[in-house]
Amino acid sequence: MKITQHWLGEFTPVAASATDLAARLTLAGLEVETVEPVAPPFSGVVVGRVLECTRHPDAEKLSVCQVTTDGTNRLQIICGAPNVRAGLTVAVAMVGARLPNDVAIRRAKLRGMESNGMLCSARELGLGTEHDGIMELDGALALGEDLRAALDLGDVALEVNATPNRGDCMSVLGIARDLAAATERRRLVHTVAPVPARCDATFPVRIDAPAACPVFATRVIRGITAGARSPAWLRERLRRVGQSSISAVVDVTNYVMLELGQPLHAYDHARLQSGIEVRFARAGERLTLLDDREYTLSPDHLVIADARGAVGLAGIMGGRATAIDDATTAVLLESAHFAPEAVAGRARRLGLFTDAAQRFERGVDPSLPLRALERATELLTAIAGGEPGPVQIVAAAGAAPATVSLRRERLARLLGVDVPDEEVAAVLGAIAERVETGAEGWTVSVPPHRFDLRIEADLIEEVARLRGFDAIPELPAAAPQVPGEATETRVPAERLLDAIVDRGYREVITYSFVDPVLQRRLFPDAPALALANPISAELGEMRVSLWVGLVQALRENVRRQQTRVRLAEFGRKFVVEGGVTREIDVLAGIAFGARLPEQWGAGRDGADFYDVKGDVQAVLALAGDAAALRFEADSLPCLRPGRSARILRDGVGIGWIGELHPEQVKEFGLPGAAILFELEIDSAFSAKIFKYKKISKYPSVRRDLAIVVDEALPLAVLREHVSVSATGLLTELRVFDVYRGPGVETGRKSVALGLILQDSSRTLTDSDADAVVASVVARLRDALSATIRDQ
Repeated sequence: MKITQHWLGEFTPVAASATDLAARLTLAGLEVETVEPVAPPFSGVVVGRVLECTRHPDAEKLSVCQVTTDGTNRLQIICGAPNVRAGLTVAVAMVGARLPNDVAIRRAKLRGMESNGMLCSARELGLGTEHDGIMELDGALALGEDLRAALDLGDVALEVNATPNRGDCMSVLGIARDLAAATERRRLVHTVAPVPARCDATFPVRIDAPAACPVFATRVIRGITAGARSPAWLRERLRRVGQSSISAVVDVTNYVMLELGQPLHAYDHARLQSGIEVRFARAGERLTLLDDREYTLSPDHLVIADARGAVGLAGIMGGRATAIDDATTAVLLESAHFAPEAVAGRARRLGLFTDAAQRFERGVDPSLPLRALERATELLTAIAGGEPGPVQIVAAAGAAPATVSLRRERLARLLGVDVPDEEVAAVLGAIAERVETGAEGWTVSVPPHRFDLRIEADLIEEVARLRGFDAIPELPAAAPQVPGEATETRVPAERLLDAIVDRGYREVITYSFVDPVLQRRLFPDAPALALANPISAELGEMRVSLWVGLVQALRENVRRQQTRVRLAEFGRKFVVEGGVTREIDVLAGIAFGARLPEQWGAGRDGADFYDVKGDVQAVLALAGDAAALRFEADSLPCLRPGRSARILRDGVGIGWIGELHPEQVKEFGLPGAAILFELEIDSAFSAKIFKYKKISKYPSVRRDLAIVVDEALPLAVLREHVSVSATGLLTELRVFDVYRGPGVETGRKSVALGLILQDSSRTLTDSDADAVVASVVARLRDALSATIRDQ
């Protein structure tokens, strides 16, 4: 979330610079991702007031304004804003001023009349996107004051990334509380003065799910000004933290949420009927929310309902039927506590992501609703008027505060450093109201806003981070150093990745959870493990193959004008078989585009099945068992028949290779074919242990054969028969030509083989070589109906 340095300073002193503050928060475990000024650089802009405003005689849309910047001077400025008028306090860019984007203000003539400056809009000063009129400033600002000082534009915005277990730091108050504990060892206590009731208006509330909603506070405020606009200071503060101003009521609820961390909701009181009921949704119940979309709810969705039905999704978003608008004159403010387990996952299941849900899922202080309601009442009545009724609180019995013990010996052991007792007590006292010291350590009463303090290790972490991780010295490790195991029976993952990168591929990392629609398109018959609580609807299943992510990555690269793509990933797929999920490590890749990078010495032929097969064989060769590999023609629904194969090792399937099916190519909008492969790590890369083999000192003999066989016969089968019939003298088999054409029957092909023969104990004679050739020819003729091609 975003905060500003000066807003933080309203809760605890901040003497450090913005950079030092960011470093201190980061060392305390609250990572600051960005530090940015709240306004771009500009100079020469002061507070002024429009004294007179008349129409330009020669331009209908221009006004001639007489402006003062000190109460005595008069500057004639031509302005085209529709909202300019006499008495308005404005931002005046004097002659010589420098505005953002290097705009210089000079004396000028507009339609024949002199203009001595400019009246500025928020967009012209980089303070927002509004450009339909000039800025309307608070009339209480001093004339002539530099606008940067008048509007406190020297402030700095910090974007703080609170970890998922620190819901208490999703507010200015929460971050200030942590900063005070880290820098001053002070427990920050925040109170809000109650706003007395001025009418007796109330609204009935009943809680039917007290475990999910233990606290529900409400307050009716009647007689607010319809369509009231938030003051400039509130709109500006919201802008600085990335929030847009909507209306006075909505701005107040957003402001209090950002300030204190308690989400609130405002209902149009006139649109509610009979009373509020907090209950779980009925099966199939439908609700239109503030985003104007209708949702079908499940029985585990907690709702806020009135006599007509659900009017809001508890802890997530309000309903359209009871939303406030410019005609609203009475509101019902809701400030409730919803248990994290009652909200977690519900918003994502509906494809929603809201500030309220983000906070309630992480945990909101159950003691905060009353304070937040009083603060919202204070702000709203000051801005829009109105008469508040009494505060109503419906609450279930609260549980006793939890306690966590911290042992002195355990603290020293985990941190590796002795922390003085008084320092430990000071740190713990800065986060909890009650800390008891005992013989072995300390016992802490967990404050209600700290959902992350549950076990001893949590308190040890608090001591470490609030002291500063940089305060822990670097020392030699006291634990025994145990070397890891190394084995020759497996090819290391690093070696596999190096090998595939050497072949021109780039390593990528994709999500293990994927789009169910996309996965079903590639693997229509493969059962998949659905996520119960997905991040989004597009990431709802665990992947059954790495191809899902690789195809998406290829599509994004092609969209960005990449014409030659080679991607590979080492990861895990999740295969569901018989109701049981197996996690399988695989190496997968995808190739698209030209065979070679663009160059003058080669053409731009596209990569095909055999190019990628060569890459796969090169990687599989690391296992030292190339002779055991076979590629058998086979297919999957996502692969093109006739251009895909099952990869086997010793007859056991270890992976797939093939061209993406033309229908899939069209579906993904690819301009050409892509080749995919996937290898299962355990079965494909169990390494064959190398054994010493003496190099023969005797010469080798080569015999060439041209064998005519059926067109469909794979090389692996031919190689197997040649090897069996060569009686142990064959050291290498080379295929140096494949011929189809005149002299060879249709449906057959001529394969030219080079047989390299060698014995380790003697020199082979011609008769030995001829005998081997005769044996090979006889076996191929009998087993494969092969013939010898003489020419």
